[in-house]
Amino acid sequence: SATILLSGESGTGKDLLAKAVHAWSPRADHPFLEINCSALPENLVESELFGHERGAFTDARSRKKGLAELADGGTLFLDEVGDMPPGTQPKVLRFLEDSRFKRVGGTSDIRVDVRVIAATNHDLPQMVETGAFRSDLFFRLNVVPIHIPPLRERPDDIIPLAEYFVEKLSKDLKRDPVKLTGSAVRLLESYPWPGNVRELRNILERVLILEDVRELRAEHLPIEIHEARAASGKVSGLRQLPSEGLRLEDVERDLIRQALARSQGNVTRAAGLLGISRDTLRYRLTKFPDLASEAARDPESQ
Repeated sequence: SATILLSGESGTGKDLLAKAVHAWSPRADHPFLEINCSALPENLVESELFGHERGAFTDARSRKKGLAELADGGTLFLDEVGDMPPGTQPKVLRFLEDSRFKRVGGTSDIRVDVRVIAATNHDLPQMVETGAFRSDLFFRLNVVPIHIPPLRERPDDIIPLAEYFVEKLSKDLKRDPVKLTGSAVRLLESYPWPGNVRELRNILERVLILEDVRELRAEHLPIEIHEARAASGKVSGLRQLPSEGLRLEDVERDLIRQALARSQGNVTRAAGLLGISRDTLRYRLTKFPDLASEAARDPESQ
């Protein structure tokens, strides 16, 4: 039941880890509730956490239980805790110290049995030094600190996470199971994932919505992943590049040229290789007149 503080870049999967900790704990049969401390106005955060009594403020027409009370026996996840309003911090500190709180407008203490897991993408020790975050609250939260590295620093996690998301999303979308092919695996492993786990999930969800396939291949993945791989290959030879460096436009031109060559000028097939629509590729071709002749053999491009 120790309090856990998860830290790491945005999108690294802190919420997934929090849910996993809850699911594998003795509290798994009780609620897992979460609040994003950066998503609510300051005057609503306390009410959402601890509830309010009737008449506590304008529009408070009835008593409302807060998340701390509703999560009794389970886990309360404080996401983006570094953005918690200063006025709410001492009340959360008291709640962590003795598991008691008062509803907004209330006079009686309410006691609950709740495990708290907090997460942040901020440097909380630095915020403590500057006075932006209470030091006593930080120490109460930091009982079990866990730092989650960005996805680019844990490449062995990319494919297990991708397989998990593909399986879960396939069920959510009520479609047949989808398998990752070797070409898709290699491409996913080569991408640096600046948006971390959230970006991986979003890309796979987009592909599964747009592509009705049983096997997910590299050609089904969006062009930005292909471009990143091509750029990576070119950057590895920086000594042979001109001093002005590498332009993204050149990478895009090379990708389109390769796709047209592999598809023998067929724009529809080339678009499939690039993971974009035929109309999108036709639009991109208007930027590269030198490639127009390579696409002219495709009757669908006329």
